Amino acid sequence: MLLVIDVGNTNIVYGLFDGPVLQHQFRVESSRGRTSDEHAVVLRSLLAMYEIKPAQVRGAIIASVVPQLNDPMLALVRQTFGLEALMVEPGIKSGVRILTDNPKEVGADRIVNSVAAFDRVKAAVLVVDFGTATTFDCVTDKGDYIGGVIAPGMQIAADALFSRAAKLPRVEIAKPPRAVGKNTLHSMQSGIVFGYVGLVDGLVDRLFAELGGPCRVIATGGLAGLIAPLSRTIDEVDDQLTLVGLRLLYERNGGAPDA
Repeated sequence: MLLVIDVGNTNIVYGLFDGPVLQHQFRVESSRGRTSDEHAVVLRSLLAMYEIKPAQVRGAIIASVVPQLNDPMLALVRQTFGLEALMVEPGIKSGVRILTDNPKEVGADRIVNSVAAFDRVKAAVLVVDFGTATTFDCVTDKGDYIGGVIAPGMQIAADALFSRAAKLPRVEIAKPPRAVGKNTLHSMQSGIVFGYVGLVDGLVDRLFAELGGPCRVIATGGLAGLIAPLSRTIDEVDDQLTLVGLRLLYERNGGAPDA
């Protein structure tokens, strides 16, 4: 099996592939204070729940946007599976040209998403990833990554509202019954959710204008399922996009597909 690890600012997602099929997926908190031993205890416990033995894992790849967790994740794989994990970093063979001012500063997750999205549609594509930040990544019909947008994530925006407005309570991020709120709860949910839908659609429209026309829009990330049905520009949601991209990168860098 192949272990793929997506290290984000909020969560670490572990995926286990058997060939091209994602068999298991685990999501845990991205605790920067945990040691590699502590991360290993958590992962071993998750594997044990499904009776997966460490010896079954024959390859590993990591994409991280949290530099403090890079070494602990590499050590986790080394200690738990006796493997040296492939790290998504500058120089890795992606099959995607990075046509930005400074390719080295593009986040690993954005490259991974672009690889998976272009492999899926074989045409120009725009990826919207709803994570701690919401990113918009543009890939041309030739498979070139040309840049995109980084916006505050919806949870970050909501947290700022809760913390800076003394009389407003913390509310669940959920779709309200209508845009016109009849109470504080629904008014806040309307502003957070419908306001964010407007941000997404407005940015996608602006990107389409600069790109010379519309293309396929794929959403991924924790809040994609909430926003996509309310958006007029998002075509589909793929919760496994980043994990699939990691598998593709592993294979493109010499890893066996049935690792």
